[in-house]
Amino acid sequence: MALHPPHHNGRASYGAYKPQRCREGEQTAFDSNGSGENSMTSLFRGKATLLSASILATAMLGVSPALAADALPADVAAEENDATIVVTATRRDTSLADVPINISALSASTLESQRLNDVRDLGAFVPGITITDTGPRGAGTIVMRGLSADDTSTFADNANNAIGTYLGEVPLYLDFKLIDLQRIEVLLGPQGTLYGLGTLAGAIRYIPERPDASKVSGYVHGRLYNVNNGDGASYVIDGALNLPIISDVLAFRSATGYYFDTGFIDYPYAVKTIGTSLPQPGPVSNPLGTAAQQDANFTRQKDVNFERTFTTRNQLGLTVPDFKAYVSFVYQQTKTNGRQANGAGVVGEGRYEGPWRVLEPSNRQSYLLSLEMEAQLADIMTVVSSTAFTETTNRSSSDVTDLLIDLDYAYDSWPQFVGFNRNYARTRQINQELRFVSAHGGPFSWVVGGFFNQSKVTTSGREYVPGYGASDVAMADGATPTPDDNEYAAFGRSKRTEQAVFGEASFKITPEWQVTGGLRYYHYDVTSRGGATTPYFTGAVTVDEDIPSLSGVAQSGGVVWKANTSYKFSDDILLYATYSTGYRLGGANTGAGACANPLPPGQQTCALPNELFFGPDKTKNLEIGIRAALFDKRVSFNLSVFDVKWDGIQLAGQTFYGAVGITVNGGKATNRGVDFSFNANVTDRFALRGNYSYLDAKLTEGVPNLLQVRDTLVSSNRPKFTKVDVLAGDRLPGSAAHSGALSATYTLPMGDNKTIFDWTATYVGDILTRVGGRGAGEKLPGYVMNRASLTYQTPVYEISFFANNIFNKYAVTGVSNDLSRVGFAPSGTLSRFYARSVARPRVIGVEGRLKF
Repeated sequence: MALHPPHHNGRASYGAYKPQRCREGEQTAFDSNGSGENSMTSLFRGKATLLSASILATAMLGVSPALAADALPADVAAEENDATIVVTATRRDTSLADVPINISALSASTLESQRLNDVRDLGAFVPGITITDTGPRGAGTIVMRGLSADDTSTFADNANNAIGTYLGEVPLYLDFKLIDLQRIEVLLGPQGTLYGLGTLAGAIRYIPERPDASKVSGYVHGRLYNVNNGDGASYVIDGALNLPIISDVLAFRSATGYYFDTGFIDYPYAVKTIGTSLPQPGPVSNPLGTAAQQDANFTRQKDVNFERTFTTRNQLGLTVPDFKAYVSFVYQQTKTNGRQANGAGVVGEGRYEGPWRVLEPSNRQSYLLSLEMEAQLADIMTVVSSTAFTETTNRSSSDVTDLLIDLDYAYDSWPQFVGFNRNYARTRQINQELRFVSAHGGPFSWVVGGFFNQSKVTTSGREYVPGYGASDVAMADGATPTPDDNEYAAFGRSKRTEQAVFGEASFKITPEWQVTGGLRYYHYDVTSRGGATTPYFTGAVTVDEDIPSLSGVAQSGGVVWKANTSYKFSDDILLYATYSTGYRLGGANTGAGACANPLPPGQQTCALPNELFFGPDKTKNLEIGIRAALFDKRVSFNLSVFDVKWDGIQLAGQTFYGAVGITVNGGKATNRGVDFSFNANVTDRFALRGNYSYLDAKLTEGVPNLLQVRDTLVSSNRPKFTKVDVLAGDRLPGSAAHSGALSATYTLPMGDNKTIFDWTATYVGDILTRVGGRGAGEKLPGYVMNRASLTYQTPVYEISFFANNIFNKYAVTGVSNDLSRVGFAPSGTLSRFYARSVARPRVIGVEGRLKF
């Protein structure tokens, strides 16, 4: 009777975390994580790549360029010169070179040329972010400036409320494919005084192409490729169509795509028939048995981590003098059948094979309906309104056989025992943001806004053990299996309402020197209801509402603020400094109802009063940076140093009774580091760009009993656990201390056409899987990936040949569970708890794009 985690305030749905349960009074561990030995070779290569980038950048700063900037091809200058990239991060159109905060921008041409499909691909191209690609089951685990203290996971996040994400003016609680965008802006540091969506770590803004009522236009794009270890061809087809309806007034734009990736992970030991086939025909020394036993019980499920994604974004745009309005409908569905992970060879599976006994499908759907309006009121101000409804639904299943065998209920005495879960999570959000932006000119400017958001979360999870009810194996405590073999059921309902007012004011003391101050007040209320039951003990449950539950209410609020100043020493050198505070909302833990007082006898699955809710965590961010453009803007760079203090950290925990997964607050940390990025047009044909980040993220206040591991010294066949403290000075998990990228592009003009050669090397340093590497955690070795492309481009069409992970590097990107789980065999059944996420192997393909 395994317990499931709550929705974790929108950060994970059922299946994202897999805590273990135990008998009354015991506490057990989440799927911790870890994997791999430290590779000195990978570390050396990664640092050598970054050192080369620094040497090249330094050399370019010290050598006069051979050609003037205006001799550059227009497309190269627009792509690589910060002065030509216009961003709206400060709520005004501003050259990237003049933005007095830490911001990175990826243009549409970079997204296209590097084939960046979704947010999982951004980490290597933006300093200050570590993104763990765990395959299509999730949207990737995003860690910005090291603000994560949770174990790594092979299931990833489908939402991350430490980061604010926007599509245009709309707070985006979904992850969509990166098609038909003008650019992506990534802002590091809290942004709650300028955006309706408060942020703890930073914000990501997707800036879409808008309907154009002046002409018919669009594009068609196709990609065909092969993935090593995958069977068959993978492909992407997408396009956009812009149609004027009323000339210069009303237009419609649709961007639609379909992504089919074959996948490359097999489950070779999936049982043929759940409840009939033997998941372990042999002993621990040879768990898979003889070849004949394997053939009788197993079937190979091939390429289970395939991806089938359909995405569409549709906009109706109205443009009249002093007024714009956009109505948008966005939909995306992603399907897959398993994890992008292996089991570290625990039953003899290979690097691109998983040991699990059943398929682990996921079906994720996302909807967005929004209305954005912008009105110019004379020369005084611009009024911007954004109204949106979003809904995400995730249905998933996973193998829970080991979780159930780990309990002392005699499941393992039935040789055919296999368990799986069925989980459902739905989040519905309504939000309204209203913003007033000054337009009167002069040394004083301001932004004032209000924000409302209401989020409703519904979760439901059940576990099944087909065939067990018909067996003659008696359960411990004399429990009687239910006819449908549903041995565990849980549900949660929560509603959170947030209101906020925010604003910033700037004053130019001189034309070169400006100061900005910002303030935000926020308040939120949370109501929750949830519970769990064990049908073998309490009787069958047909609907969630029949599960015993209790409700709770909580509220909180506060103020965050920002101070910023910048000075332009010239048109090409800008020095800036920012102090800002940020927060992440608290919420409800809905995986278990409140404990009764007094507790009834028998097994308990409930939450104590201090386990029902969790509060906000907060950051204080100090940053100093410089932007510079040298040699007639041929070379530009951004360098910043920062110090973040993090308090009341939201941590993955568990209830005392039943070990239901919950979020708790505890500990303090400091995150210090350096971000550097540069663009350099060495000649009119050769360009370099790169980035580097250093991060020192560690606890400054320990957390007692945060981690838990199996005590392997206990001779009993049943699981025993040891609590582990984390201490001040321990490094935070999930983010790389060193990371970076270096890209070289050579453009060969051919009349009106051109051929473009591009090579990009990316480095991700080692990461810890648990805080301080404690609790049987690990240090995953760093790795270097290389990608290249050859493109022939005309004003109308282009065709490219490309390869990603050229040298077919095998890399472990994250793990679930900890090393104490590897090879554990309660009652002679070999555990397959432990899992390693792996990077995608080599990809080779061709793509084409036609514009009209």
